[in-house]
Amino acid sequence: MGTDLRAYQTSLSEIVNLSGIGVHSGDSVSISMLPADPNTGIIFRRIMPDGTMHDFPAVVSQVGATDLCTMLGDPSKVHVSTIEHMMAAFSAIGLDNVIVEVDSHEVPIMDGSSRIFIDAIDEAGLTHFAAKRRYIRVKKTVRAEIGGSWAEFSPYEGTRFEVVIDFESAAIGRQEFKSEVDGDVFRNELSSARTFGFMKDVERLWASGHALGSSLDNSVVIGDDNAVINREGLRFADEFVRHKTLDAVGDLALAGAQFIGTFRSYRGGHRLNATVLKELLADRTAFEIVETPEPRERAYAREFVAIAAQAYAPWDV
Repeated sequence: MGTDLRAYQTSLSEIVNLSGIGVHSGDSVSISMLPADPNTGIIFRRIMPDGTMHDFPAVVSQVGATDLCTMLGDPSKVHVSTIEHMMAAFSAIGLDNVIVEVDSHEVPIMDGSSRIFIDAIDEAGLTHFAAKRRYIRVKKTVRAEIGGSWAEFSPYEGTRFEVVIDFESAAIGRQEFKSEVDGDVFRNELSSARTFGFMKDVERLWASGHALGSSLDNSVVIGDDNAVINREGLRFADEFVRHKTLDAVGDLALAGAQFIGTFRSYRGGHRLNATVLKELLADRTAFEIVETPEPRERAYAREFVAIAAQAYAPWDV
């Protein structure tokens, strides 16, 4: 058998440059994704107007707010927000080490999904290192509840998402997405699902300084008649729950490593995703750090071997 490249850490083969609009600020934003050494992890680097730089490791302990998006840093000071769609792309495609330079306080929204990030990474290509990739294997069920919403991790030999949403709006209603999620599933079934919102909320969001860059080019918008007003319609009949699953993939990537287990949520969102992830990582009996061994004759890629947790603690909780 040949070497299983899924067992090894990656980075970009070359620099990726993208630009777009910040969905909340409405400002033009430029980003550069830079190749990084093994064990660097994902770092968002805010480039200030005076040229100074502030680095934010993409780990849940750095999350400063989860109101309308996931933010790293202090909301009242230096921060980088709306990272979840990019983080979902990194996690699903298996990009372990990268420095993302951002010249504004939010990652550009692009088309409201992860698709453009996936395409850009594919064009650049990945480099594999000799360093083994580590995973977080869930050993027991951990649950968090906020109001009538809940989320939990439970043991499972794979990476599975079971996401349920339930809106009063007739345009959405109750939708479910339940599947193992690997790179192929994410590309084909989740990556192009767009963020969404209601026209009735726009004036309130504008008044609070949010959604200034939101448009029909980057969001699915539901009108006052409970109908989707985008001319192209939906990309999937259940695009809403697919986008919620995309968000969960990105938010849970803030563990600092991919997880092995099942994630379930009911009426979840960024806040609940961050809460249950913190609950999992705060309980050292609930998980273990494992790595994928290089396949041997008669061995299989989904065989995992446990290593000491002290050797790798990317979450910094």
